[in-house]
Amino acid sequence: MIRYLFLAIFLIPFSLKAQLTAPSLKISWEIIENNHQGKSASLTAFTITNTDKKALPKSGWVMYFNFVRKVDTTLSADLKIRHINGDLFQLLPTANFQGLKPGASVQVNAVSEAWVVNFTDAPAGLYWVWDQQPEKAYSLTDYTITPSTQPRQYQRFAGDKMGLITPAMIFAQNKSIQDIPEKELPKILPSPQQYRETGVSFMVTPETKVFATGELKEEASFLNAQLSSMIGKPLASSTRKTDGAIVFRVDSSLSKEGYRLTVNEKGIEIAAADRPGAFYGVQSLLALLPPSSWGKTQTSLSVPGVEVSDLPRFGHRAIMLDIARNFHSKKQLLKLLDLMAFYKLNVLHLHFSDDEGWRLEIPSLPELTQVGAVRGHSNVPLKNLAPAYGSGPDINGAAGTGYYSRLEFVDILRYANARHIKVIPEIEAPGHARAAIKAMEARYNAKLTEGLKAEAEKYLLHDPTDRSVYRSVQMYNDNVINVAMPSVYRFLEKVTDDILGMYREAGAPIETIHYGGDEVPAGVWTNSPAVEKLRQQNPELKTSDDLWYYFYGKINDMVQKRGLFLYGWEEIGMRKTLLDGKSHVIPNPDFVGQDMQVDVWNNVLGWGAEDLAYRLANAGYKVVLSCVTHMYFDMSYYKSFDEPGYYWGAYIDVDKPFSFIPYDYFKNSKEDRLGNPLDRSIFNGKERLTDYGKQNIVGIQGLLWSETVNSPERMEYMMLPKLMGMAERAWAQSPAWAETNDEKAYQKAWSVFANQLGKRELPRLDSFAGGFAYRLPTAGAIVEGNQVQTNVQLPGLIVRYTTDGSEPTANSAVYSQPLPVSKLIKFKVFNGNGRSGRTVEVNP
Repeated sequence: MIRYLFLAIFLIPFSLKAQLTAPSLKISWEIIENNHQGKSASLTAFTITNTDKKALPKSGWVMYFNFVRKVDTTLSADLKIRHINGDLFQLLPTANFQGLKPGASVQVNAVSEAWVVNFTDAPAGLYWVWDQQPEKAYSLTDYTITPSTQPRQYQRFAGDKMGLITPAMIFAQNKSIQDIPEKELPKILPSPQQYRETGVSFMVTPETKVFATGELKEEASFLNAQLSSMIGKPLASSTRKTDGAIVFRVDSSLSKEGYRLTVNEKGIEIAAADRPGAFYGVQSLLALLPPSSWGKTQTSLSVPGVEVSDLPRFGHRAIMLDIARNFHSKKQLLKLLDLMAFYKLNVLHLHFSDDEGWRLEIPSLPELTQVGAVRGHSNVPLKNLAPAYGSGPDINGAAGTGYYSRLEFVDILRYANARHIKVIPEIEAPGHARAAIKAMEARYNAKLTEGLKAEAEKYLLHDPTDRSVYRSVQMYNDNVINVAMPSVYRFLEKVTDDILGMYREAGAPIETIHYGGDEVPAGVWTNSPAVEKLRQQNPELKTSDDLWYYFYGKINDMVQKRGLFLYGWEEIGMRKTLLDGKSHVIPNPDFVGQDMQVDVWNNVLGWGAEDLAYRLANAGYKVVLSCVTHMYFDMSYYKSFDEPGYYWGAYIDVDKPFSFIPYDYFKNSKEDRLGNPLDRSIFNGKERLTDYGKQNIVGIQGLLWSETVNSPERMEYMMLPKLMGMAERAWAQSPAWAETNDEKAYQKAWSVFANQLGKRELPRLDSFAGGFAYRLPTAGAIVEGNQVQTNVQLPGLIVRYTTDGSEPTANSAVYSQPLPVSKLIKFKVFNGNGRSGRTVEVNP
C-alpha cells in the first residue's frame, strides 16, 4: 500500500505538467501618448483578454516579450513589467492580481524611454511560460498592434513639427517629377561617364558567337550564361574575331575597373584593361536589354546600339548586411550578390557577429555557433541565447537561429569572387560581443567541469570577477569583451586565422577584416581585477579610454603581421580629450599613417558630429562614407505607423541616397533627423573636406541593420529601391547639379532617375535573380474643389482605384484623370505583375 501511495505522489507533478497548455488569450498593444508628461517618454498599454472557458490563474505564470524601449514604470497594481537583459522583458502577476475570469480583460500601462511611432516599435515575440513547466514556452499569436487614432499622439515632443505623412504631402513631394517616355531614358544605371545611343541595334541569337582572350574568358562565360538563360541555348565560343560576334578585348590604356562598350549592327565589343572592367561592361550590356528579357525564354534579343565609355568614381562601393541581429540565409545572400553585381557594387561588408548572434562556423570553437547562433527560450543557462527582436521562443526560428557553415561560407566567397565582389567579414569587438562572450563562457564552464582549467581560460572573453556596471544602447549589461585579458587576443587570433583559411580555400582575395569598435558604453572595465592587474604592468593605462587605444593597438599589430590593414567603425580612429574643460573627441594621431580604414556613420544632423567623416579624412584616415542621414537602409521611408524601420537618425527614401553629395553633404541637406526643415546654422564652424581629405574618401556604403528585418521580403523592401540611389552615387561621376547646387538641375536629374526606376529597373527586378519584393510607394493624393488628383513617385508604376469601399486589385480601374469626390475612394500603386503597395483613402 505504501508503495502505491509513493507512486501516486511521484506522478502528481508530472500529470499536472501534462495538463498545461498555451493559454487562450487575445492581446493588443497601443500607443496612448508620446511626449508623456512633457518628457522624452511614451505611455503605452497591453490589453489582455481571457478568451478561454476557464479563468487565468492569479499566479504561476510569466509572459515574455521583446521591446526596443526601456520600460521605466509599470502603471498597474495587478501586473508588472521587469527587464531581463537586452530587449527581453517579462510581464508577471503581482500579489494583487486575482486572476482573469473568462471574457474579462486587464490593461497594463507602462512608461518607457523615448518615442514609439510605427509598428516595428511595438513589443514582439510574445510567449508564455508556466512556473511548473519552466522549460516549455508557448507562442502567443493572437496579438494585434493598434495605431492611435489621434495624430497628436505621434508628436514626439512639444516642438515636433513633423506629423504623420499624408497623401497630400506625398502628392506635393511627387509634383515636380516629370513623366518621361521610356525611349528617351538612358538605359544603363548607374550612369556611365559617357553614353550615346546610335539608333542602330544588334540581334543576339543562338547562332551569335562569343570571342574572348584568355584573361577575359571567365567574364565571357558569365555573359554567355546570362544570355543563354534568356534564349534557351548557350552561345558558341569562337577562336577568332568575326562579324556578328560578341568580342571581349584587353585594352591596357583604359583605367582600372573601366570599360568601353560598343554595340552596332556588326556586333558587340567590350574592351577593358582588367577583369573587373570587363565584368562591368557585361553588366552594362545586360542593362541595355528590355526589362522583360528576364524570367522567360525568347528566340532572340535586340540590343540597342550604343557607345559607352565608363569607369567608377569610387573604388569601394559597398553594402553592409547585418546577419547577426536576424539571420539571412545563404540563398538570400547569393541573391543579394547578384543584385550588387548588376549595379556594379564591389564590397559586401558582412556583419556576422553581434550581441544577438554569431553566424559563422569556426570549427575550432564550435560553441560560437552551438550557443551563439541559436536563439530561443531555455531555462538552462548558456544553452543558447535568449529571444531578441521578436524571434520567439522556438530555437528553430529562421530569423533568430542560423549560421553559415565553413563550407557554405567558402561557397559564398567563391560566388562573390566570380562577380568581383570582395567580402569583408566583421568580428564585432569589444562591444556588441555578447554572443561570443556567452559562447566562450559556456566553453569555459564545460572545460572546468572536465577539470581542464587552463583550457577553460584559453579563449575566455570576460573576467568572471569583474563587477563593473554598465548598460549598452541596446540595454545589455554583459556585452563588452574585457580587453585586459590575454585570452581575448588568443581568441581573436584563432578566429582571424580560421577565417583567413576559408579565404585561401575559396581562392578569394582578402585585404582586411573589420574589427567593430562601435558603441562601448560608459562604466565598462571600471571594477575589473584583470584591468587592475594590466594597469600595474602598464602604468600609462590610467583610464578606460586608454584601454581602448591599447586594444586597437594590439589588434592593429595582429592584422599587420598577417598582411592585412585594420578596418572598423569610426570610433577606432577617435581619441577623447578635453576642450575648455569639456569632453571633446579628435582624430587619434597615434593611428594616422597606419593604413587604417573607418566606416563613419555618425553625421546625424543636430547631434554635433556632422563633420566627423571630413575631420577623419582630413587627418589622414581612409574613410568609407556610411552616413546615417543618407545610407542607412534600415531607416523608415517616412513617418507613418504602417512604415517599418527605425528612424532615430533620419527618414530615408530613395531620394536621400540619390541626392547625396559625398564631398559636401552639408550643401543640400534639407531636413533634420526628425523630418523637420533643417536649421542650417548647425553647420557653422564645422570642418569642410579639403582636397587632401578627398583623396582619403575611399568609397560609399549602404547599410542594412537587421533589428526590424526578419524575412527576405522585409530585407528587399527596406533595401530597394534605395540601393539604386546609393549605387548611382558610388559609381557615377559627380553630377553637374551637385557641383553648382542647382535645384532645377537636380529636379530634372531626379525625374530622369525616378522614371528609370519605374519603367526599367523595377520591372527588371520582378524577374531578375528570381524576383525581388521591392517597396512600392504609396500614391500621393490631393483634393482641390470637388475633385481628387493622384500621382506616383516612380512614373511607370500604375495607380488603381475603387469607389465602392473595396480594396483595389490588379483588375481595378486605372487612374488617368481627376475624379469627383462624392464618396470614399481608395488608391493603390501596382507594378506590372499585379503586386501592390499600401492603400490610400480619400474621403469626400
